[in-house]
Amino acid sequence: MNSNYRICGAALALLAASAMSAQAAEKVSFGTNWLAQAEHGGYYQAVADGTYAACGLDVTIVPGGPQVSGRPLLLAGKLDFYMGGNLLQAFDAVQQNIPLKIVAATFQKEPQVVMSHPGQGLDKWEDLKNADQYIIGDEGAQSFLQWMITEYGFDPAKRVPYTYNTAPFLANPKSIQQGYVTSEPFAVEKEGGFKPNLFLLADYGFSTYATTIETMDKTITERPDVVQCFVDGSAKGWYNYLYGDNKTANEMIKKDNPDITDEQIAFSIDKMKEFGIVDSGDSEKLGIGAMTDEHIQSFYDKMVKAKVVPAGLDIKKSYTLQFVNKGVGLDLKK
Repeated sequence: MNSNYRICGAALALLAASAMSAQAAEKVSFGTNWLAQAEHGGYYQAVADGTYAACGLDVTIVPGGPQVSGRPLLLAGKLDFYMGGNLLQAFDAVQQNIPLKIVAATFQKEPQVVMSHPGQGLDKWEDLKNADQYIIGDEGAQSFLQWMITEYGFDPAKRVPYTYNTAPFLANPKSIQQGYVTSEPFAVEKEGGFKPNLFLLADYGFSTYATTIETMDKTITERPDVVQCFVDGSAKGWYNYLYGDNKTANEMIKKDNPDITDEQIAFSIDKMKEFGIVDSGDSEKLGIGAMTDEHIQSFYDKMVKAKVVPAGLDIKKSYTLQFVNKGVGLDLKK
């Protein structure tokens, strides 16, 4: 046979294989729990650079927002995967007998911080309980504030509602306020003209995993290869987003959320790296998305002690280690 025919035949075979692969790509939807932002960057990166596609998934990211409730869409089968908040939601699902599990923990640390004004006698963690008021939202008041009261003696009477407006905090230099390390400090710097003190709750013992990947038990049982591909692809996406060229992913984020700025994105990425939000602790050896039984049990015990969750839950029903701790993506870290 003429060598040209052999070359053409090989090329046609390759094209046919590529076409079959494209046809075989399984459509998957992933719902985030807020508007597109850098805190979702690894997922966008995995779409942008073809990481999900490389293992057979055609992933659509469905952004959340103030008027979007993603978990009901997961329960109804409208989403394949959902971005959970932290472990408390998964514990609540066990309590309500909802058949879903966390399959990966993208954030080793929840980005939740308490901020204070510098030079006001509130420069150390142990000083914060002496603030005039604690500006904390309803959800925080029922979760991490209860832990702060139990573990460190904060005064529940000093709590005032946080309305997602930094003005009350800026107006009262003796106050402290909740926030995400990737978000509210940026607003304070812009609006207040100073850098607030930042106290990451995870560094003081509020040890929940966060920005989890949730899916239904049925998906785990019936489509384990899809779950593995999504978990692995997300881990690789996060390595490439944090340590590689993230320009295309950021353009996708800005397309889905036109109000976000390059400056805000850069600030968020910097803080995620500085505080080890995504890549620290167990992830340094086990890979991004890592989870351990011991870590989850320890957090659960703290929440029982703080009376945030009831004792006696079978928390093993809230997560699985089947898809994580395999070192996926470690070779991509620069």
